[in-house]
Amino acid sequence: MWRRMQAAAVKLLKTFGRSVRSLRKQRGMSQEALAEGCGLSRNYISDIERGVRNPGLLVLVAMAKALKVPLRELVEEIESRR
Repeated sequence: MWRRMQAAAVKLLKTFGRSVRSLRKQRGMSQEALAEGCGLSRNYISDIERGVRNPGLLVLVAMAKALKVPLRELVEEIESRR
């Protein structure tokens, strides 16, 4: 059961990362620009987009603000795949 939960978590993070990358590119932003807007490093943004980082609520709020989208839009993709 634990392996299934881990596999599901990895899939969820990768889906979320693709969503962030898509939103960022739609807005013509570089990873550096998004990172600056969130007060994060470019490496942190890269990790999120690759699905290897699990951002907390405060990071999600900062990302939504920097991308100028409602928070729900950041998680919309993962909600639709559940």
